[in-house]
Amino acid sequence: MKLLDGLKAWERRARMRHHDIADAGSRRRALASYLILDHAILRYWWTNFHLVSLGVFRSNQPTHGRFEKMAKIGIRTVINLRGEGPHPRYLFEAESCRALGLRLVSTQLSARRAAPPEQILRLFALLREAERPVVMHCKSGADRAGFASALHLLAEGHPIEEARRQLHARFLHFRRSRTGVLDHILDLYEARLARGPIGIEDWIATEYDAEAAQRGFEAGRTRA
Repeated sequence: MKLLDGLKAWERRARMRHHDIADAGSRRRALASYLILDHAILRYWWTNFHLVSLGVFRSNQPTHGRFEKMAKIGIRTVINLRGEGPHPRYLFEAESCRALGLRLVSTQLSARRAAPPEQILRLFALLREAERPVVMHCKSGADRAGFASALHLLAEGHPIEEARRQLHARFLHFRRSRTGVLDHILDLYEARLARGPIGIEDWIATEYDAEAAQRGFEAGRTRA
């Protein structure tokens, strides 16, 4: 177990190491990191690409070839849910979007932690301002992309039962794992709706407490 934990820690550090892709040598190293440590090699064929609502799609992190296909079908805006930074996955994404004329914007959500309200509110703002069609992506397209899709549907006035379906095993999201914190946030919102109407964005802005949500989720897992 200690060896496995050590390997995972090393992989996380290596994946977050700063890179640049300005010269051939740096580019080769960054590409190797992107393909292997970020698992991009799997995403050449596995896309987790789905329609959420008219003009809004969800996906795992696209490769350049997939960005080309998205541009051909008319995608105009890419919302990156993984945050920005000098890491291969962002550098290559930004390069692809520039080359293809796609607008790239970002916020940073977590799959395993309750996101701060500022980051969720930024997502709402990005969705409002985005030229559509728009695609939202995280790494695997399972958790953060599902949560963002659920929030989008709620903001558009869809019922919470419909929004919840964006966090489902068919997208490889599993509530019983640590990513269940995303479902827990929807649980909290549903409980609040039982006391009276409030829009999801207003709730996030005025009542949602990320730290309390995380504590409540962890306490529930401990009891389970």
